[in-house]
Amino acid sequence: MSNNSASTGETAAATQDVDHSIEVGHGNSPAAWTTVAVMLVGAAISCVGFVLGKEATVLFIVGVVIMVLGLGVGYGMRAAGYGVGGSKLKNDGH
Repeated sequence: MSNNSASTGETAAATQDVDHSIEVGHGNSPAAWTTVAVMLVGAAISCVGFVLGKEATVLFIVGVVIMVLGLGVGYGMRAAGYGVGGSKLKNDGH
């Protein structure tokens, strides 16, 4: 039994609402790059803590806290004008 007609109808409806002429702006900004870098460091620390086991629970929690702080750093930098289209950037698009 096949659901091709149902899945085709849903896919067609979903693609009709997308406007591909608008540039997405993939987060090319100092705020986005800093957020990703800080969160990657936190994730690496958490992974090491997870692999080391029960004795390294504190290390795991420290990594999670660093990831949450990375989000805060990103929001702060965006508010300071370093996000996409921010006032502190001279951005020509790429």
